[in-house]
Amino acid sequence: MKTTIIGKNAITLEPNAKKPIGQRLKKYFVDYKNQWELQSMLIPGIIFMIIFSYIPMYGLAIAFQHYTALDTFSTAPWVGFENFKIIMTDSFFWESMVNTLAISFMKLAIGFVTPIILAIMIFELHDGPFKRFVQTVSYLPHFLSWIVLGGMLITWLSTTGLLNQMLMAVGLLDKPQNFLLDASKYWWIATISDVWKEVGWGTILYLAVMSKIDPTYYEAAKMDGANRFGQIWHITIPLMKYIINLNLILSVSGIFGSNFDQTLVLMNSQNQAKAEVLSSYTYRIGMTQGDFSYATAVGLGMSIVSLILLLASHKITKKLNDNQSVL
Repeated sequence: MKTTIIGKNAITLEPNAKKPIGQRLKKYFVDYKNQWELQSMLIPGIIFMIIFSYIPMYGLAIAFQHYTALDTFSTAPWVGFENFKIIMTDSFFWESMVNTLAISFMKLAIGFVTPIILAIMIFELHDGPFKRFVQTVSYLPHFLSWIVLGGMLITWLSTTGLLNQMLMAVGLLDKPQNFLLDASKYWWIATISDVWKEVGWGTILYLAVMSKIDPTYYEAAKMDGANRFGQIWHITIPLMKYIINLNLILSVSGIFGSNFDQTLVLMNSQNQAKAEVLSSYTYRIGMTQGDFSYATAVGLGMSIVSLILLLASHKITKKLNDNQSVL
């Protein structure tokens, strides 16, 4: 037993003993019965995850086998870590690794901060048609697939496209060029186009958090002489730190899994040296060349590294957040 003194009152607290498994199961079924309508809504999602996320994990075994389309999981010969040894000496793999890290970190550096800035700018606007127009225009690209956006970009960046016409009109370009055929420009094209597509969608969570901030904080800051920038820096941003940390963790952990759709649409034979990323490389090796074991080994390695990045980013943000977890 533990007694805690609060003011003039003495409060006795029961020790936080772990309840027996029987009591916990009974409480679970009672809670489920009381909320069966809401709990039942989870069942389709759970079934989906089991079928498409957990059952396919059995197929990871082929990363340690020499598997072909004529084999089964039980008949394919085991080769141990042979596929992983090939990865370490595969120059195309390391080229894809460099491209993946470069594009992903550029997207992280620009694409992580941009939604925060845009969300603050939208939040500071007075409610009205212009604010709704800005939100709608910024959200719209997210709902278009990379097939549509890729076709638009291919047209805009061609020798007769919009970008060439604009640059030549202001004298920044002497003769037209196809930007997607220049491998040295691909990283910037991939980064800027991805930020343009997702920046509006990324503001939704930030705007939702800012809408819950007590207006009296801003009134008190204004009475203390703080201007709008001071209010944003000392009130808005600190009160968004939890959602910022959460988005940072998710962004860092997804570094190796991004760029796939965009790469398949924008990559061509001229820019492939700078455009090929790990996800597209894995797809090409596995689906077009039929080397399923090697492709699975690459994918498994990517998943392990992503998990390590997730745990590391969570630990770092937890330390920066006074040892409080945001997950």
